[in-house]
Amino acid sequence: MRQLKKTLQIINEYLQMAFGVLMASIGLKAFLLPNGFLDGGVTGIAILISEMTGIDISILLIIISIPFLVLAWRTISARIAIKSVVSILALALIIHYENFEPITDDKLLIAIFGGLFLGAGIGVSIKNGAVLDGSEVLGVYLHDRFGISIGTIILGFNVLLFGVTAFLLSVEVAMYSILTYLVTAKVIDFVMKGFEDYIGFTIVSEYYGDIEEAILNELGAGLSSYQGARGVGHGGERKNFNIIHTVINRIDQRKLIRIVDEIDEKAFMIEFDVNKIHGGIMRRYLQRKK
Repeated sequence: MRQLKKTLQIINEYLQMAFGVLMASIGLKAFLLPNGFLDGGVTGIAILISEMTGIDISILLIIISIPFLVLAWRTISARIAIKSVVSILALALIIHYENFEPITDDKLLIAIFGGLFLGAGIGVSIKNGAVLDGSEVLGVYLHDRFGISIGTIILGFNVLLFGVTAFLLSVEVAMYSILTYLVTAKVIDFVMKGFEDYIGFTIVSEYYGDIEEAILNELGAGLSSYQGARGVGHGGERKNFNIIHTVINRIDQRKLIRIVDEIDEKAFMIEFDVNKIHGGIMRRYLQRKK
């Protein structure tokens, strides 16, 4: 049974990867490539070289991706590298043999919807363990070697790419390509993290019992509490009490703060972003089914 479940999971991952590749190929063939627009990363480099030399972009995509795939094998895992090879080869084949008809000639719509389809495809692929663009792999590698943040590396990579685009092609193409890249990045974010916006709270108060009851009854959110101790300096007064930890939808952020303030204005609260949740009663809370 366990082996069957694992096999079905692998099949499901590859089916989703195929869907992601299809979405990315629509974004490229139906929007970006017919109009000479770029995206960021390896895809953008392949498009730029193709525009300058006339070499088939599908061939360039494979060649330029090779060093990044080697990096993925060495720095991340062989499994992700193999999945990425399959995805990139599939994308290159679809781009080469499939001819999607251009949907619009409006440059703004091309940049937005090309980025939307491409971002959705890359996001679905990443979520299932494959990389369609090697710039993320480069970010992971340089982060491990030099401690530079991955986001900074990818941003610098693309700033350089769009600067070269402005110099070799045109400033207008570079500007539309930046818009495409921003849409792509945002859609990848949505696909990876979901559209729900969660926020976590850690609450420290002497009136923890009243706050717990108010959160449960008035907000309908689940919570966890663990024992803590408060003191002043090394030898100051110490007092044991419960520390409250809860996760809510951001739309209820002000309501939670108001609830806590009404009980204890001196309560100490820490807010932090939460990207994803599993289990618990959060789903019931978000659907307002207590």
